Amino acid sequence: MNKEILLVPVGVVPPEVCKWLEGALPRVFDCSCRVAPPALHPDFAWNKRRKQYRAESILERIQAGDAAWALAIADLDLYVPDLNFVFGLAQGVMARAIVAVPRLRQSYYGLPEDADLFRQRVVKEAVHELGHVFGLEHCHDRRCVMALSNSLEDTD
Repeated sequence: MNKEILLVPVGVVPPEVCKWLEGALPRVFDCSCRVAPPALHPDFAWNKRRKQYRAESILERIQAGDAAWALAIADLDLYVPDLNFVFGLAQGVMARAIVAVPRLRQSYYGLPEDADLFRQRVVKEAVHELGHVFGLEHCHDRRCVMALSNSLEDTD
C-alpha cells in the first residue's frame, strides 16, 4: 500500500478542484496524492424527498485501491440522517472520507463567486475530513481546522 491519498471524483467535479487538492494535501500530510478517473455515478444515493445525496451511501462504495487513503470529492449536496446537510464525512476505520463542494461556493447562497475563498474552503474541509481519517477528533478551538463546521462562518 502506498503512502498516498487517492482523490476520487464522484459524478462531475470541476478538474481544478481536484488539482487544488492534489497540490495542497501533500504539503499538509507529507504524502503523495493523485486523482483517480471518475468511476462512480451517484444516482443510487439520491433521496428524492430531500433532493440530496446520502453521504454514507456514497462513502461505502469509495475504494482506495493501492493507496493508503481515499478522499472522494463530490459536487453534490450531501446529507446524513438528522442533519440538513454536511460539508463532508469520514470513516476513519475504512481510511476514506468525502467532501461536498456545492455549499462551499458563494454562489450557492446567491452571492458573487469568489474563487480564492472557494479554494480555501475546499482545502480546509478536505484537511478536516482527512484529519478524522487519521484519528483526530473535533477541536474546541474555533481557529483549528478540526473544529466542528456546521456553517460557512465556522469553516471560514
